[in-house]
Amino acid sequence: MNRRILKDNQPVPIRYCLYARKSMEAEERQALSIDSQIKEMMAIAERENLTVSCTKFESHSAKNSGQREVFNELIQDLKARKYNAILTWNTDRLSRNAGDLGQIVDLMDRGDLVTIRTFGQTFTCNPNDKFLLMILGSQAKLENDNRGINVQRGMRARVEMGLYPGVAPTGYLDSKLKDQLCVKTIDPVRAPVIKEIFEKVAYEGYTNRQLHHWLKEIGATTRNGGPIGMSDITMILRRTFYYGEFEYPKGSGKWYRGKHTPIITKELFELTRKVLKDHSQNRSYKRTGRQPFTFSRLMRCGVCGSGIIADECFKRQKNGKTHHYIYYRCSLAKDRYCKPCYIREEALIEQFKLLIDTVDISLIGMRDEINKTIEKFYGYTSFVNNEPLPERTPEKIESDFRKGAQVIFEDGTTEERLAMLANLKGQMALKDMKVYFDPVPAEK
Repeated sequence: MNRRILKDNQPVPIRYCLYARKSMEAEERQALSIDSQIKEMMAIAERENLTVSCTKFESHSAKNSGQREVFNELIQDLKARKYNAILTWNTDRLSRNAGDLGQIVDLMDRGDLVTIRTFGQTFTCNPNDKFLLMILGSQAKLENDNRGINVQRGMRARVEMGLYPGVAPTGYLDSKLKDQLCVKTIDPVRAPVIKEIFEKVAYEGYTNRQLHHWLKEIGATTRNGGPIGMSDITMILRRTFYYGEFEYPKGSGKWYRGKHTPIITKELFELTRKVLKDHSQNRSYKRTGRQPFTFSRLMRCGVCGSGIIADECFKRQKNGKTHHYIYYRCSLAKDRYCKPCYIREEALIEQFKLLIDTVDISLIGMRDEINKTIEKFYGYTSFVNNEPLPERTPEKIESDFRKGAQVIFEDGTTEERLAMLANLKGQMALKDMKVYFDPVPAEK
């Protein structure tokens, strides 16, 4: 039996810990499995009558120091003198970095680790063995470093050829041919959905949540068969890959033109980005209390009682021109299944003008400013015509005020319009494309 002989000639048993590790690194995927390593080393232990106290194994890369939980347990057990030797397939199973290698050599210097037995070599505490162990460990680290450099060089070569060195995004498929690594092909099932996602945002003003509901309705899925979630939608709408360009590495500022077939045009992507920016500003304004659109959040839905919000819509004609519209609709906050009507801002202005003609005059804002403008008009007319100021009845004064309010509302600024409607906020409802005054909010 292997024993270590101390100076006082007292033999100390050598107790081994059999350590096996299966590397997760790409180059070693065909290396010996953990079971085969254990089988080979146990055969050596039986043949040479070695005492194996325990067996430890793990599947983890050894290129980074302190990352392996089982290896760290091995080091602590050696320090606690639970065993004093290691049986392993090769030295690179123990370490491929300077930190872990230093711990092993330090344990040998302290006498906690007596010997390391591999398939073809034995390392004891003598200087020559430790020097050879350090050389082999350094060689393994050198192989790791060179492998990283070679991988980076290969990646640079591929991106310069227009090949994206990553998993194909939704809408594309990775080629399974060995001579077509990093080649992305169009997914005939999901590519049309990806294009429609961009079009719905750019031309119909869809939000991410609306896209999520739409994708669920049509049964769209990822390549794994799962639903396309909100985070997936956000990632899709940010990917320049879909119009043919990509940045590699991410955040480096280095852009490449891909060889893959684009799903959308760059113009559609930029228009989508603009609409998404408007959506973001809309949310920001909501947090700060400012109004991104003139009439948003002034009214509520006459069907479900939710607030009214605005959407921008871009419609492209066959001649290439793009028209911009603003629509107001139910926010679906209280009832996501509410079927809201859509009304354009121009039509909504006409509705507010009709409302001004029917509500109590005391609820219309800017009364002093409007009355002063009317008095100036009569004074100017009297001066030009060299006539005395006409006498106006209360009915005439109210009629003049409503007409003046309508004129200012049609031609005034956003601030003037909001000031005129300030007293009506929350008491107006939109239903069937008509605005009406309802001082009692709808119960839901």
